[in-house]
Amino acid sequence: MTTFPRIFGISGWKNSGKTGLAVRLVDEFTRRGYRISTIKHAHHDFDIDKVGADSYRHRGAGAHEVAIVSGTRYAIMHELRGREEPTFKEILARLAPCDLVLIEGYKREPVPKIEARRLESKNREPLAPSDPYIVAIAADHAVADKNLPVFDLDDTHAIADFIAHITGLPELNP
Repeated sequence: MTTFPRIFGISGWKNSGKTGLAVRLVDEFTRRGYRISTIKHAHHDFDIDKVGADSYRHRGAGAHEVAIVSGTRYAIMHELRGREEPTFKEILARLAPCDLVLIEGYKREPVPKIEARRLESKNREPLAPSDPYIVAIAADHAVADKNLPVFDLDDTHAIADFIAHITGLPELNP
């Protein structure tokens, strides 16, 4: 485990299969014995709290951060209250040490990434031609671009092997 995480992104348009691929990769890497963290960028307002919960009431009263802690997990909610969204690097710095950070979204960050593509996705404009950080494509259909490695979107094992190689993820002893 390293304090300066290896980072790999999953990029693509809405409904391109990013989340499904991210979940399968987390499952595959943790099965292999790695400690994985993820960062998901949302382009919309979201809330992980429940209306009426004590933590919701703390936030409503003006708390800057609210930590919810139990014997199985904890979460820290940080209210921006009009301040700018934190940068990718600021969020990355808040994560605990791990072997690999998988990022979903953050299309414009200068990190190696795979582009997820689905035939049924509404926006089919490929991202790879304009993003030099896209190092591979995962698609559910034939891809004409042969300048990059192309994987079947569901071939999680091969994609995980590729990511491990690209990021220099060390092999774990069984």
